[in-house]
Amino acid sequence: MGFKGILGHEFVGRVISAPDKEWEGKRVTGDINLACTACDVCYLRNDRSRNHCPKRTVLGILGKDGTMAEYLTLPLRNLHIIPDSVSDEEAVFVEPLAAACRITEQGLVKTTDKVAILGDGKLGLMCAEVLGRHGCNHRPILFGKHKDKMSHVSELVDTRLVSEAQGEGAEVHRGSFDVVVDATGNPNGMKLASELCRPMGILVLKSTCAMGESFNAAPFVIDELKIVGSRCGPFPKAIELLKEHKLNLSKYLTRTFKLADAEEAIKYAAQRSTMKVQLMCE
Repeated sequence: MGFKGILGHEFVGRVISAPDKEWEGKRVTGDINLACTACDVCYLRNDRSRNHCPKRTVLGILGKDGTMAEYLTLPLRNLHIIPDSVSDEEAVFVEPLAAACRITEQGLVKTTDKVAILGDGKLGLMCAEVLGRHGCNHRPILFGKHKDKMSHVSELVDTRLVSEAQGEGAEVHRGSFDVVVDATGNPNGMKLASELCRPMGILVLKSTCAMGESFNAAPFVIDELKIVGSRCGPFPKAIELLKEHKLNLSKYLTRTFKLADAEEAIKYAAQRSTMKVQLMCE
C-alpha cells in the first residue's frame, strides 16, 4: 500500500493519557482501522462497514504510524480493555484472532459444513483454532507445509501435510469441502482452494497477495463458486475466547525481543521455523 512510517499493528499497552481520564492506566489493545466518522459509509452503515471507510487510515499499514514504538495514539472508540486473566503475550494475538473470528461473524460456515483451511502461518492457525470451536459436525482440516507448526493447533482440528509439488497430499480431498479458507499468503493458494471446494461452495480469501496476470477464472465460473473476502474482525469476540481460556495462544510465541533490537527481530521472524516474534518495551 506504499506505506512509509512505523510498522506494526498487533499490540497490547497501557493508556497513559486520554480525554476521558477513566481510560488512563487501562491495559488495552485496539482496532487498526481509523474511520473518518463523517462520510456516508461511517454514518449510514454498521460498525463493521466502517472498516471500509474510503478515508480511513490503518495502524502501521496506511497513513498511520504503528506499534513498533514506545508510544502510539488511537481514538478511544478503537480501544478494547484486556481482562487481567489474559497475559500480555496472548493479548497481542487479539487482532489476528479477531480476523479469524470474522469468518463466523460473516455467517459463512454452517454447522453441517465440511471446512478446510489452507496455510499454516499465524493467520491460518488462528482460523483453524476459531473454526475448530465453531461446533461443526465435521472437524475442520488444516492443510500446511510445516508439520512442526501444525502440531500446535487444537485437537479439534485435523491436519494434512502438503508438499511443495502441486499441492500433493491434497489430491484425495479434491471437491470435498463446502467452505475453503485461503490463508496461504501465496497466489497459488486460491487455485488449490478452488480444487478442494465442491461445486457451488464458498472460498474465503484471507490472503491479500496479488494474483498476478495468469489468473484463470474458468474453474470459478464453471463450478459456480462463491468467493468472499474476509479481513478485520470482532475484537470483543477474540478477547472473550482468550478470557474463557478456550485456547492457549502463547504456544505460538517463538521468541521475544526488546524494542531496541527490532531489526534483529525482523530477521529472526523471516526464518521458516519461526511462529511468532514479539517486541517488548522496557
